[in-house]
Amino acid sequence: MTESLGRQLEQLVARLRAQQEELRNLDVSSQESREPVELDQSRVGRLSRMDALQQQAMAQATANRRSIELRKIDAALDRIADGDYGYCLRCGEGIAPERLDLDPATPLCIDCASIRRDDNQH
Repeated sequence: MTESLGRQLEQLVARLRAQQEELRNLDVSSQESREPVELDQSRVGRLSRMDALQQQAMAQATANRRSIELRKIDAALDRIADGDYGYCLRCGEGIAPERLDLDPATPLCIDCASIRRDDNQH
């Protein structure tokens, strides 16, 4: 491995770890919004409870997306450690550097991601 490539991988690992930390901090700070909604009628009216339930559902969905993103980051860090980073998990071809720059945790090349998106729409 060249020194330049080693530096790039170090920067990439630092970027992924920073994203990881940010997502974990967001998860901790939003924990309260995902807790069960108290249904005490003396404290909260019907519409307020519905709003609270909707906000709770949105917070849970956001937490699920963060969890998925954390798993993608963990997998990308594993691929870096294994020397498999930058290759599509579906076809094995190299992922475009521009795509990796936008989302360093992406596991698929643009062609395979498009196929997967099309498969999910049908």
